[in-house]
Amino acid sequence: MTGNGQTVSGLQIQGGAAIVAPITAFQNGVPPNALVVLPIQKMTDEFKDKLNEGPLAVTQEQLWSLLGFNGPAVQVQDEQGRPLMIGLEDLLAGLDKHFNEKPEDLGRGRIYAQELMKHERFQRAEQVLAKVVAKGGNGEDWLALGICQLQQDKHDKAEGTLKGAQNLLKTSPYPALHLAKLFRAKSDNDQARQQIDKAIEIDPELVDAWAMLFTHLKETTDEDKAAAELEKLGSDKKNSRALVALQAYFGGKDETRDRAIAYGKKALELNNDDVLALLALSALHGQKGDLEGVIKTLQPHEAKMTRDVRLANNYFEALFQSRQIDKVTKLLNALAGSQNQQVKEFAIQRSKVVAQLLQQQQQQIAGLAGPKK
Repeated sequence: MTGNGQTVSGLQIQGGAAIVAPITAFQNGVPPNALVVLPIQKMTDEFKDKLNEGPLAVTQEQLWSLLGFNGPAVQVQDEQGRPLMIGLEDLLAGLDKHFNEKPEDLGRGRIYAQELMKHERFQRAEQVLAKVVAKGGNGEDWLALGICQLQQDKHDKAEGTLKGAQNLLKTSPYPALHLAKLFRAKSDNDQARQQIDKAIEIDPELVDAWAMLFTHLKETTDEDKAAAELEKLGSDKKNSRALVALQAYFGGKDETRDRAIAYGKKALELNNDDVLALLALSALHGQKGDLEGVIKTLQPHEAKMTRDVRLANNYFEALFQSRQIDKVTKLLNALAGSQNQQVKEFAIQRSKVVAQLLQQQQQQIAGLAGPKK
């Protein structure tokens, strides 16, 4: 911030002009090199004096205060469902008051606890969830309470609570996964492995469970042995999600991305209809700039795109960026007839983008042709 037009040291600003526009002008996201200008709501005399002295650095907390928020700004909805920005402390204070007015209403407690956990206020969330559980809470409430206790390293309490959640949520893998985290924190590797295996048994399609197994194996052996064992387990069980977990791990670094792509291809060999595997592999090709790889991976699965907007998006982007407009048009026409509202809306919005591109091309061609004599 400056009060006298000075340049703030450290900022690399290029160009001789700037664009000032409302945030709504950037429908596809704010450009990464954008500088956001916001009006200061609380301009005190003391603050004005500091600005007159030159550039001023402020903390994150001071920033929100200057903008008129009590704590970081969070988005909520008003009674008509319209988006509204409010300070986090005001939001939590309102939810606290709402819950205390009618503590027997478990729904109020759950909403309050959810916001507390979202913003890592685990101690207060534990207190609220303990009341909800005591008043007849369900298995999800027990699970949330156990997570809060685990986050605070209250291992003995968390173990009892999570085992209670496990008894109530027999078809959910998540109590087992959190128990595995607990036993890993207690260096009980055998118990941790038992819980991970239990989670995979309950939901073999859960990538998080396979990823945790890989992490567990890596910490108890080494990376290569862990990858080999997970690949073997996936192959033996004919489960592509084990390979998707490996793909996610090795895809995070440029130097191991080719290895991740190899795991992605093996995942599709196990199950060519696994949408998550298709998404992961196409995303990796996209990260490498291999548009042909994206197209080759997804082209045989165009029928699935009428039900899954994520596949439709990856395929559209690859075709559009490689300027295969005929195939793009054919794809969007097919997607426009989808019964899935997300897919249908996607087709409508992307059709506008294509139409705009074609209009620009026509204008360029007309400009090159010049005026008629």
